[in-house]
Amino acid sequence: MKNLRTHGKSTIVWVLMGLMVLGLGGFGVTSFSGGSTSIGSVGDTTITADDYARALRNQMNAYQQQTGQPMSMAQAQAMGLPQAVQSQLVTAAALEEQARRIGVAVGDEKVRQTILEAPAFRGPTGSFDRAAYAEVLRRENLSEAEFEREVRTDEARLLIQRAVAGGVSAPEAAVETTAKWILERRDVSWRELTADMLPAPVAEPDEETLKAWHSANADRFTAPELRKITYVWLTPEILAPEVQLDEAALRAAYDANIDEYQRPERRLVSRLVFPSAEEAEAAKAQIDAGTAPFESFVIQRGLQPEDAELGEVAQADLGAAGEAVFGLEQPGVVGPLQTDLGPALFSVHAILDPVNIPFEEAQQDLRAEAALDRAARTIEDRMAEYEDLLAGGATLEQVAEETELQLGTIEWSAGATPEEGSIAGYQAFRDRAAEATEADFPELASLDDGGVFALRLDEIVPPTLRPFEEVRDEVEADWRRAETHRQLLALAAEQRLTTEAAEGQPAPEWTEVKDITRDGWIENAPADAVARAFAMAEPGEIEIVDADNRVILLRLDSVDQADLAGEDAQRITDAVGDRLEQSLQSDLFDYYARAVQREAGISLDQSAINAINAQVQ
Repeated sequence: MKNLRTHGKSTIVWVLMGLMVLGLGGFGVTSFSGGSTSIGSVGDTTITADDYARALRNQMNAYQQQTGQPMSMAQAQAMGLPQAVQSQLVTAAALEEQARRIGVAVGDEKVRQTILEAPAFRGPTGSFDRAAYAEVLRRENLSEAEFEREVRTDEARLLIQRAVAGGVSAPEAAVETTAKWILERRDVSWRELTADMLPAPVAEPDEETLKAWHSANADRFTAPELRKITYVWLTPEILAPEVQLDEAALRAAYDANIDEYQRPERRLVSRLVFPSAEEAEAAKAQIDAGTAPFESFVIQRGLQPEDAELGEVAQADLGAAGEAVFGLEQPGVVGPLQTDLGPALFSVHAILDPVNIPFEEAQQDLRAEAALDRAARTIEDRMAEYEDLLAGGATLEQVAEETELQLGTIEWSAGATPEEGSIAGYQAFRDRAAEATEADFPELASLDDGGVFALRLDEIVPPTLRPFEEVRDEVEADWRRAETHRQLLALAAEQRLTTEAAEGQPAPEWTEVKDITRDGWIENAPADAVARAFAMAEPGEIEIVDADNRVILLRLDSVDQADLAGEDAQRITDAVGDRLEQSLQSDLFDYYARAVQREAGISLDQSAINAINAQVQ
């Protein structure tokens, strides 16, 4: 059994119940079974290697869930994720160390209440379920005594956190000032200057002007680095037409994916179990009367709607309740029906028709899919043969002659849009093409569709300024755009002075816009126009907006101060107050945590951290 001094972590409680996620020091740390090795300590409180490894994996998994992309340790380190996790663990350990030093502890009743209220331990009825409690602890390899000690430690940390940051409120003056700034509205007028407004057409440039423009803006007319590459490749799509399939193989593919072609009627169903039939009948009566929806009873039980969802089910999946549920001709609620868990109401959200596609109808699609699958397996089986040829010194040309791999050449640059069907459309090819050197030997690599390729870098053509004669038309067009824009800015400056000098109503060609907000927009105008409108100080001021290759004259007509008495304004004011309050609490807690860390002393073992970083993937 571990001494409480050795737990520099946030335990399973933080994961299951979110106790510490308060916007102040919600460290997002998880640890279920501390190891004997440490990565450091704060005072006498140790941060175990297990704590660090689990916390780091959780953060990487969270990133992957948010982005849908796998994260490597190299990417995590580039983002500073390991350092952030270490900082969170150090803060957690500092709180635990401080609780131990000053004797902060919680009683048995608080521990009991915390466990009883944990959503992870609720059963089908929405209340604490001892079986669920025991199962979670068994899965995480914790005894009840160990877990309860962890809860006690976490609650002590939380007491300190609340004591430090609790009761902090944002100054009323700051809240009002910020709310007024957010809610302020302005009226503006704007007009766009275009080439047809210039007093004279842009003059024709001579050759010397264009050549000078070509030289002065060489980056616009420079071809990017070009890599001349020879490659061989083979994909399932390339090989599929040569694959021979008999009916037996197609029948096997049909049977292997029978759920796609033969599926009974299914329904999207939710189920809510009640303690008694009487309570279920009372709820059903309110649902039938239209006074309360099914979801309201789910929420009343302390559950979220998704907690009651059974998903897409067939009649057989529901046992004895199946006949009644599938007896509904339209979505609705049926019950109460007796289930193994007790009387329940079933809500049918959607009715999914049965699927019945015979083998004969599916044959064409099956042939295409089976051919691709067979081709992919053929390529996988022959990879060793291809690799042996390359390792034996065969050139790409020889490999193409002796195998099914196809030979090709490409002039590739990193910024070019690949042609449809080109090997450059594969990320794996682009990565290798960018890294290859002329000294590299071709090596076999995989494509994400089951294909393979190998490449040879034949030549690198460095970025080259394209000759003036080759790009003369592009140079002239670019010069005309720039010259037109320059003259429009000069015209805008002139009209701005003239308009400011002439008092009175704006000219008819101006467009008036009322009540714009800081997060709003001006239709058909550049996005920068709104920011410029709120940067002007006094009505009557005119600014030139030069954005998106457009020239705009923007005039401030009026400033409407915010009225904080309205209901909407009150919501904004409350939100501002909450945000400022959280910010102040966060800063205060951060200062306190840093002070505790300095007083107790921090020790980190970088070699242990590096070893864990090398293992976590």
